[in-house]
Amino acid sequence: MQSRVLITGVTGFAGGHLAELLADSFEVHGTSRTGLFPEGLGHLASAVRLHSCHLTQPHAVEAVVRRVRPDVVYHLAGYARVAESFREPDRAWADNLTTTRSLYHAIDRWGGNPRVLFVSSGLVYGNDGACRADTPLLPASPYAASKAAADLLSYQVTRHPGLNVVRVRPFNQIGPRQCPDFAVARFARELARIEAGMCPPVLETGDLSSARDMTDIRDMVAAYRLIVEQGMPGEVFVAGTGTATTMKAIVDQLCRMIGCSVELRRRPDLHRPADPPISLADRSEIQMRTGWRPEYSLTRTLSDILDYWRKEIRRETSKSRAA
Repeated sequence: MQSRVLITGVTGFAGGHLAELLADSFEVHGTSRTGLFPEGLGHLASAVRLHSCHLTQPHAVEAVVRRVRPDVVYHLAGYARVAESFREPDRAWADNLTTTRSLYHAIDRWGGNPRVLFVSSGLVYGNDGACRADTPLLPASPYAASKAAADLLSYQVTRHPGLNVVRVRPFNQIGPRQCPDFAVARFARELARIEAGMCPPVLETGDLSSARDMTDIRDMVAAYRLIVEQGMPGEVFVAGTGTATTMKAIVDQLCRMIGCSVELRRRPDLHRPADPPISLADRSEIQMRTGWRPEYSLTRTLSDILDYWRKEIRRETSKSRAA
């Protein structure tokens, strides 16, 4: 009998890629608010048993946990928009901390002992330089503060009531299917539109001087699986490539890939407040403990993201013409 895995937020960016990784080896269940797969994840309908559930509602969460009886839980669901969290902090706190409390309460009431991976964020550090597990937490946004609180809760519940939780703090994750609310996906989508002649060769950006540790989502979900298999209750891992690349270098590389001359036009309103100039992970610990190392180069990842948006634009164009 296959082990049962429950992925909260399975219809999200990381959740969909994780489900693809695990589907051949596990009985995969997932939660979403709507109980429906979005159009781009329809291929998972035969591989994932989807449960409609709002994770801020404890009784609903408990019902799903009792129904699935998971051996492993990957807790990916949560609020992910850093800039917007300054405008809607209550939602950020509810979707990050309240949902995590509901999940742990449900597991405790069920009485099972699944291995749980809590997916935190590298932004809980809020400082420059390479971050380790023991680097102080200095969250600089409501998003980061709510993730830090849920992160600390995830340690506390290993002490009492004794849940089997391990944590990971991933730095920036990018790849195909990421929502264009995030910078690299937005740049790639707009450049694909420019390449297709759908708009003028102008790309609006925020401050491109910041440097970020960018990991392909397909590498990151592989790290999640290894941490679940090899981590200890209460332990925390930092996940990233260990290399920071400026956003300007990323934009320049994407521009070269489309072979067009593009004007970069800066918009102050696209600047994200409280961002550190440099953000990167020290991956020595996760590599030593689990053997994980990234396999996708940044060039390969950016090429795959751009190809994804090229296909999306062709699909949307075909649908528009058919209508």
